[in-house]
Amino acid sequence: MDALIAASARALAAGDALGALKRVALRDDPAALALRGIAMAQLGELPAARDLLRRAARAFGKRQEHEHARCVLAEAEVALAMRDLGGSLADLPQAAATLASHGDHANAMHARLVAARQFLLLGRLGDAKGMLEGVEVQRLPPALAAVADLGNAELSLRSLRSAAARAALDRALQAAYRSGISSLIAEASEARAAFDRPAARRLEVDGARDMRLEDVEALLASRALVLDACRRGLASAGEWIPLARRPILFSLARSLAQAWPADVDRNALIASAFRTRRPDETHRARLRVEIGRLRAVVRSAADIEATPRGFALKPRGAREVVVLLPPIDGEQASLLALLSDGAAWSTSALALALGASQRTVQRALAELEATARVRVIGNARARRWLAAPLADFTTVLLLPASLPGA
Repeated sequence: MDALIAASARALAAGDALGALKRVALRDDPAALALRGIAMAQLGELPAARDLLRRAARAFGKRQEHEHARCVLAEAEVALAMRDLGGSLADLPQAAATLASHGDHANAMHARLVAARQFLLLGRLGDAKGMLEGVEVQRLPPALAAVADLGNAELSLRSLRSAAARAALDRALQAAYRSGISSLIAEASEARAAFDRPAARRLEVDGARDMRLEDVEALLASRALVLDACRRGLASAGEWIPLARRPILFSLARSLAQAWPADVDRNALIASAFRTRRPDETHRARLRVEIGRLRAVVRSAADIEATPRGFALKPRGAREVVVLLPPIDGEQASLLALLSDGAAWSTSALALALGASQRTVQRALAELEATARVRVIGNARARRWLAAPLADFTTVLLLPASLPGA
C-alpha cells in the first residue's frame, strides 16, 4: 500500500472524508476508487459512491478476493443507506465468509451488522437476531461496537425489552465517544434521547395519556386485555392476537374496546367497519357474520355478547380492557414512522418494508404530500420520499415487525 492510499484510509477511519478525497481524488486505481467511494458515501453522495464501489469491485476482480469482498460490503452498506432493500443482501454472506477466511474478522462482523440492519428495517426480527448473535462486540473497534449495540438496542426496542434496550443504548453511546466520530456520536445520542420519549397513548375517560416504552411493556405484561392500535391486534397475558391483515375485525374490536364496559349500537359498528351512513338489512347481516368471525378469533381472551341494541366486549376473568393508541393519528402512521428516520425512501422499498403493494403506498404518499407531511425529491426511477423527523415521540411501536402469531 503506497503512502497516499494509507493516509487516505486513516483519514476515512477518523471520519475525515474531505481529507481522504484530497489524497486520491485524481486516481483511478482500484484501491483509490474504493476509498473515493467510501468518502463520497460519508459525504452523502450515495449514487456516486455506489458507482465508484462497483467500479472498484470489478477492477479488483476475483483474483484479489479480499479487496473485492470489502468493496461488496461497502456497496451493501451504501445500498442500505439508499434504502435499496431488494437485492443488496445477496452477495453479503459470501463476502463475509471471504473476509473471515482472510482473518479480517472486523469486516466479517461488519457484514453481519449490515445484514442485521436491513432485516430490522424489513421487520424480520428473527433474522436480525440471528445475525446479531454472531457478532462479538468486545472484539470490535469502537465505531463498529457502537453500530452493533445500536442494532441490539433496536432489536430490544422492537421486542419490547426496555431494560436490555437501555443498557445497549448506553454501551453504544460510550463506544461512539471512544470512536471520536461526530456523526456516530450524534446518532447514538439521538437514539438514547428517543428512548425516553412517549411511544403510545393510553385512552382514558378524560382523554389520552402518554406512555413511554417501559410503561407499554409493563401494561402488556399485566392481566389487562389490551387493544393495541399501534400494531393492530389484541394482547392478553402474553398472548398476541394479530388483526393487522383483517381491518374489519380490527375496526369492530377497537369500537367494542373503546366502549367497554358499555355496549356499542349496531348502526355505530356498521358505520365504523363498513364506512356507510345508511345501513340496511344487508349490512346488518354482514355485521352478524363479521362479529361471528371476531368471536372465533378472540375466544381465548374475551367473549362478545349480544345486547338489545348491539354488542359488548366481555374479557375473560373479569379483567379490565385498555386501548393503546398510536402517537400519530391516521391510517398512514406506519408509513410516517418509516420515513421519520430522515432517509430518502423509494416507493418500492416502502412497499417491501410495509408488506403492501406499491400502488397502496403510492396512494398513501399522495395523500401525505397533499397535506405537506412528506416531500419528494428526484424524478422517475430516482424519485425518493422524505419526511421531517418526528421529534416529540418515538415511533418504534409503529414500525413493521414479524410478531408472534402474525
